[in-house]
Amino acid sequence: MIQAVVHIALVVRDYDEAIDFYTKKLHFELVEDTYQPEQDKRWVVVSPPGSNGTTILLARASKPEQEPFIGNQAGGRVFLFLGTDEFNRDFEEMKQLGIEFVREPKMQDYGMVAVFKDLYGNLWDLVQFNKSHPMSDRVK
Repeated sequence: MIQAVVHIALVVRDYDEAIDFYTKKLHFELVEDTYQPEQDKRWVVVSPPGSNGTTILLARASKPEQEPFIGNQAGGRVFLFLGTDEFNRDFEEMKQLGIEFVREPKMQDYGMVAVFKDLYGNLWDLVQFNKSHPMSDRVK
């Protein structure tokens, strides 16, 4: 049996502002942006550069009960993990682009990590795994 997590839905306020943030500040690729007239919504998928794994579905809050989850999908915990092949390069560029880091870089047993906020306040780890870590092969 072969299975995979294909998309992770991220609730956003606005498609275009989310696309702008992810493509211009994190350099994600816009994989798909398709209007779905039967539901009056867009299917917007972004992916980190060079990735062939799980993608992020930018899902605009379409009901009032979804709006409180914009920026708080994980109840204040780190929600997503962005692996990199060169921590210092990405950390410095992200800071120059105005991305807010809420935890400065720190060496852990598994690698170098810092925590940043996306445009809505969701927390992300920027992480470069040590070569001996099982996830290091996923980011080369």
